[in-house]
Amino acid sequence: MPRVSESAAAARRLVRVALAVWGLEDMADDGALIVSELVANAVQHARRESVRVIVECPAASCVRIGVVDFSRVPPSRRGPDDESEHGRGLPLVAAVAKNWGTDPLPWGKRVWAEIHGEVRG
Repeated sequence: MPRVSESAAAARRLVRVALAVWGLEDMADDGALIVSELVANAVQHARRESVRVIVECPAASCVRIGVVDFSRVPPSRRGPDDESEHGRGLPLVAAVAKNWGTDPLPWGKRVWAEIHGEVRG
């Protein structure tokens, strides 16, 4: 996706469609929030003109959402001050996700978060 703020909307649609296909619509709001924040961070801090959004279902009722960019600098989780418009993204991701992290890549990094839904059987 292009590294522009408008890509967050396309990323949210991608996540919602993937979750619907997997029958995990109950996680769509959390997934959309997470991908919005991860894309926003990549737009603000990454280098190059594009980012990659990955949506995986590695286990039943577990979804991993990742954003890959060409910056090797890992994200830093900081609290926002009262005057700042920035600094709330990663705390939001951490609050919603079951787990999150960063994987270094030879050319950049992957920032990811996992959400878990109810196991259906």
